[in-house]
Amino acid sequence: MSDHAEIEPRPEIDRDEGLGRKLRLRRTIKRFSLQQVADRADISVGLLSQIERGLTTPSLRSLRQICSALDMPVGWLFDVPASPQEDAVVRAGARRTLDFGPRSMRKELLSPDEVTGIQMMRIEIRPGGAWGEASRNESGAKCGIVTSGTLALELDGVVHMIGPGDSFAFEATRLHRFWCEGHETVDLLWVVAPAVY
Repeated sequence: MSDHAEIEPRPEIDRDEGLGRKLRLRRTIKRFSLQQVADRADISVGLLSQIERGLTTPSLRSLRQICSALDMPVGWLFDVPASPQEDAVVRAGARRTLDFGPRSMRKELLSPDEVTGIQMMRIEIRPGGAWGEASRNESGAKCGIVTSGTLALELDGVVHMIGPGDSFAFEATRLHRFWCEGHETVDLLWVVAPAVY
């Protein structure tokens, strides 16, 4: 067998600076194939490929499984802020962000990393964007307020349309998913306890 057959081809340069590119880069660094990561994460190769190409937004559960398979904390997917965070204050220029791609959503962490009991995020959900499959957490609670656009929030099979100024709260043990309803980007503040990133 020649030396050339053992070397993986160089990945194509991707203009997408989002989540998929970061996962693909980590997989390449670890020298794992799509199949190896999919097996370790207990997801399909097709789903992993779609996530890497920015065609699908992973659920939090899938994201955690992929990160575990890649031996990396989920927090590594967030952009590194230009300036360091302070103890109890997060300055506007020091927010970490996680962008799921142009057809999905973007999250900004508004609370400091050191506070793990609660976490506040600003979420922008672009038209057509959704938080994947319905999921439930083992414990905790979630709440938020919509500042623009219309958020569709499904709780235990019941869909609620939430507009600007409307707020919500629910136990995280309830089966839930959410998406942008309509053609206007949804902007909302989202709070979870305990922190998930």
